[in-house]
Amino acid sequence: MSKLIMKKKPLIVFKYGGNAMTNDSLKVRLLENIVALCKNGFNVIISHGGGPFIKKMLNEVKLESEFVDGLRVTTPQAFDYIEMVLKGKVNSDLVNTINKLNHKAVGLSGIDGKTIMAKKRKHNKIVNGKEELIDLGRVGDVSKINPVLIDLLLQNDFIPVIACIAADENGIGYNINGDTFAGTLAGELKAEQFIVLTDVDGLLRDKDNPESIIKTINFAELEILKADGIIQGGMIPKIEACQIAINKGAKTAKILNGTKPEQILTLDENKFGTLIYK
Repeated sequence: MSKLIMKKKPLIVFKYGGNAMTNDSLKVRLLENIVALCKNGFNVIISHGGGPFIKKMLNEVKLESEFVDGLRVTTPQAFDYIEMVLKGKVNSDLVNTINKLNHKAVGLSGIDGKTIMAKKRKHNKIVNGKEELIDLGRVGDVSKINPVLIDLLLQNDFIPVIACIAADENGIGYNINGDTFAGTLAGELKAEQFIVLTDVDGLLRDKDNPESIIKTINFAELEILKADGIIQGGMIPKIEACQIAINKGAKTAKILNGTKPEQILTLDENKFGTLIYK
């Protein structure tokens, strides 16, 4: 079990990624509101992926992407480009934007300071009615978290901005699903709130009807919606990340619309998004 982070301020862990990252003005407004939370007495961690940027890079170098159950099969060559994009472009850009907003951010990946250790993912898939072990290449899961470096940054009022890659004990790097990575981080650090930023208003009973948003839902109800096919596609890993976070110790988890940055400042009022509880 990882050593618990000692914190004086309540901690909010944001999972940031997807298409909300590609709109520069939206990104600035979102980060402005996250910085405002810091000024209002919260510690904040931003955990991020960068799917649209990875897709663009791999297309440019003519590396085809294969997906299995929503996970990108990652060759060693593809991993090099993914690491380049996540750390060299996405992470650096987020840190620079926060710094320009008169706050302080430090960019990391799980590799830095051995903060997050990885293990190769063993992925089982049902093929022709039988369970089959699929080799996803350099795709990993979080094996353990050492919060010392994160704790040091938070104590000195920095925002840690963490890219979802990590290495194993032998130094082999792995691409980790951004939602799972962030949920595990939020849980292990016993975050007050885990917020998954997406491009819809929350979990919808009808994906084509914004009015069908579910304001609060528990784990048992989530399983029913999964079985009924209401939770599908990209919402599945986001919901599972919330469950991971809560199971590992986060107090609350929420799906929130990252394209409406003003909602971030109303987190304590529970006006927006879908709140998930056990």
